[in-house]
Amino acid sequence: MYCVQEIAPAIVWVGGSDKRLERFENMFPLPKGIAYNSYLILDEQTALMDTVDSAITAQFLENVEHVLQGRALDYLVVNHMEPDHCANIEELLKRYPDLKIVGNKKTFQFMEQFYTFSKPENYYIVQEGDELSLGTRTLRFYLTPFVHWPEVMFTYETTNKILFSADAFGCFGSLSGNIFCDQTDFEGVFLEESRRYYANIVGKYGSQVQKVLSKLAQLEINMICPLHGPVWRENLSYILGKYNLWSSYQPEKQGVVLAYASMYGNTENVMNMIASKLSAKGVQDIRMYDVSKTHSSYIISDAWKFSHLIFGSPTYNMSLYHGMQALLQEMAALNLQNRKVSLVGNYTWANASVKEMTEIISDMRKIEFIGEPLEIKSAMKQEQMPQLDQLVEDIYASISTGISAAQPFFTNRNAI
Repeated sequence: MYCVQEIAPAIVWVGGSDKRLERFENMFPLPKGIAYNSYLILDEQTALMDTVDSAITAQFLENVEHVLQGRALDYLVVNHMEPDHCANIEELLKRYPDLKIVGNKKTFQFMEQFYTFSKPENYYIVQEGDELSLGTRTLRFYLTPFVHWPEVMFTYETTNKILFSADAFGCFGSLSGNIFCDQTDFEGVFLEESRRYYANIVGKYGSQVQKVLSKLAQLEINMICPLHGPVWRENLSYILGKYNLWSSYQPEKQGVVLAYASMYGNTENVMNMIASKLSAKGVQDIRMYDVSKTHSSYIISDAWKFSHLIFGSPTYNMSLYHGMQALLQEMAALNLQNRKVSLVGNYTWANASVKEMTEIISDMRKIEFIGEPLEIKSAMKQEQMPQLDQLVEDIYASISTGISAAQPFFTNRNAI
């Protein structure tokens, strides 16, 4: 049975949620599922903004058919060619053979790579700034490459001033009836998943996101409609501000993330001591993760949030413990930068962990190492307490210095 909601006059959400999917891209945990958004515009001509994942095809097609009420579907705008948003293109072409598919050159290249059909007679190729009139409404297209794929574009509906933003401004998590951010406890329910989504999916492409934000600053935007997560119709400067911080690699707050690997609890013990001593000095909201138990996407999300990172790891097989090595390499691949880092190493007969952590992190941009690395031989001993205390003091001094620093905040003066 159809399940739709009108988000603006004659503009209807026709998407759906998959609460059963366990991993996004078969990689990132989804404890609350995922939403796949699609939007149908009814004018003199009709236009569908993207499709959905194959997991909810039946629901989606019933939604579209219900909203059209027997009308033809004239246009399908493909803002993003990732399969979780374009799995139903061929089915729509079968149902609406005169359908025009709107995209850029790269869109159609990817389309023919993913699928076996080729319908160049149905392709409607657009470039930066091109417009498409639906009657009373006009769609304007903006190319936004590498936010987060090279073919991505945004579509701006000029009458209601609605931005259809592909994967940008989206998040993990399914929808539960409330499709607007202002209907939800966004900070309590979606903010952490928005940050985790951004950091792990889009995070590598900060400079490209910054270029897009500059484009958006020239537009009057009343609503942002992403392909995942709730729709923004109020306080747009909030999410735009978050994206400005995240894409410029500025921490949201002064604080500490401790991520460690520990085989028998000795490295964990040292990290607990550091966290406890920082807490006694007044540092709040400390986060601590065992890399062997916590999926890296959660640790990376908090690394995007906080200013200071402490990594602790034993040496393993004359190298770095696998879980820590994978985490640091993923952070480097995602282009995380502008953080303050401290290191703790542990070894019994071969000392390699601090050296390898330093090498990986040194290749990241704008990283400042705080304090001398603390290196433990098998287990912490009393004679090393002065070194540990000095490291804690150095970290605390660095955090205290940063607390008074002004944090940049992106404001779109035209956004409502």
